[in-house]
Amino acid sequence: MGLKMKKVDVIIPVYKPGKNFFELIDRLERQTLAVNKIILMNTEKKYFDRLVESSPFFMKYGNIFVAHLSKEEFDHGKTRRQGVEKSDAPYFVMMTQDAMPADKHLLERLTAPLEREDVAAAYARQMAAKDCGVIERYTRQFNYPEEKCVKSMVDIGRLGIKTFFCSNVCAAYRRDVYEQLGGFIKHTIFNEDMIYAAGAVKAGYKIVYEADARVVHSHNYTCMQQFHRNFDLGVSQAEHPEVFASVSSVGEGAALIKKTAEYLWKSGHKRLIPILYISSACKYAGFLMGKNYKKLPEKIVLKCTANTEYWK
Repeated sequence: MGLKMKKVDVIIPVYKPGKNFFELIDRLERQTLAVNKIILMNTEKKYFDRLVESSPFFMKYGNIFVAHLSKEEFDHGKTRRQGVEKSDAPYFVMMTQDAMPADKHLLERLTAPLEREDVAAAYARQMAAKDCGVIERYTRQFNYPEEKCVKSMVDIGRLGIKTFFCSNVCAAYRRDVYEQLGGFIKHTIFNEDMIYAAGAVKAGYKIVYEADARVVHSHNYTCMQQFHRNFDLGVSQAEHPEVFASVSSVGEGAALIKKTAEYLWKSGHKRLIPILYISSACKYAGFLMGKNYKKLPEKIVLKCTANTEYWK
């Protein structure tokens, strides 16, 4: 299919955007595969208005559509569903506001696998930013290698939970398959992308990791931020045993710790190994508590979660 024939929308949940958001929009508007619409699902209108008032930037483009919602209304699944409902394109790309296209070929390369009718979704490679720490940089390389991967039901024995991995940091979807499968889950604290991908795989479709489609996206989380994030990850797995009960993520985490420690030792960063173990312990503690959140008092749950609105 020629680039002029392919119609694709980009949907981005937005919260307190900074000036680097302008660069994200500019890079999307300069893609080799032209964007039909950029749909912004913005949480709290006052923050967005503050950004727009500081610059006439959005007047440059006529294909940007903004929908506002309150913080209480935001949900990882429902908000993205609402964004998709505002799109009429046969392909759509989900992104986060902190993911930056690495080049002008992102959309072209990311949507290319979707031309196969047996592919439900394709997700991009996430590259570490320049200010990224050594451990996080290696983690990105571990989770997002240079080799492309096509995953289906036959890979569960080999890949385990990674069979279902798909990231809405930057992922493209076929609308016809999306509609057939019922779309993103309506209410979830986390993992709406993996829950959808698992349903797609179990329905006989494939998920593609498209390594040639690249975004710059990384974090320098503190140990407590890791704890909160992994608590919510554990909650999502506990709430969806139909997806996660038969595939453990603990083994994958242990492999990452081992490989990272080896890398730090060999690359001259031995002093970071204790930090790796402390960070990993925080991650695992959060995950374990999240998996068992039903046994915890409500006050403890609210102190552990990164998303207090979810519990309201």
